[in-house]
Amino acid sequence: MNTSSRFSVYHVAPSRWSTLGIPWLTLRSSGDRIVELRKLSHAIAQCKNCPLYRDRLQAVPGWGNPFSPLLFIGEGPGAQEDIEGQPFVGRAGMLLTSTLASLGIPRNIIYIANVVKCRPEKNRTPRSSEMRACFPFLIRQIHIIRPRILVLMGNPALETILGEGGITTKHGHWFTWNNMWVYPIFHPAYVLRNFPKFYPLFLQDLQKLKSEARDRICYSPLEKKKSGV
Repeated sequence: MNTSSRFSVYHVAPSRWSTLGIPWLTLRSSGDRIVELRKLSHAIAQCKNCPLYRDRLQAVPGWGNPFSPLLFIGEGPGAQEDIEGQPFVGRAGMLLTSTLASLGIPRNIIYIANVVKCRPEKNRTPRSSEMRACFPFLIRQIHIIRPRILVLMGNPALETILGEGGITTKHGHWFTWNNMWVYPIFHPAYVLRNFPKFYPLFLQDLQKLKSEARDRICYSPLEKKKSGV
């Protein structure tokens, strides 16, 4: 297997950030960030901290732009993700990608990961013990990428970061966590299962994310509080 595809990273020119109205953020060197993500991906591939590793074809660490201020977090890989080793490449991923594209947001300017890095059998919801086992990997990803906004897709991601669920009432609202903005949305797989009922809400939440992303990225929660902006 060619493992290089599992570490796909896009270097997006500053001009591409105009799709979100976001100024280019000069962070650490691309080399440092890519190396750290590759090290983490290797550690995830070797992980046996929960029973999910037994049936996986391969682990699915994450994919995207390591400079992105937007980190989308889902619950776990599905069948297609297990095959390809990349997150959100199945039907739910296609819905997410096409919806973002319709708003002028190319998928390669964001980073996407999951709470658990191995596929739960039959695509069931990850158990609390499995989410706890994978939590250090997610925290490491957040530390390396240093996003300004965590977009939490579905209840498992919401529970992992904020400590409680309630996606039906929390979606489309802003929260804070460790001086980062948190923005919950419905998981695209849930939207597909209930299509077209929940798609307008899904689209509306992503439209709001785009329209308000610039302000949230320019000012962290603490910076916003201190400046009174």
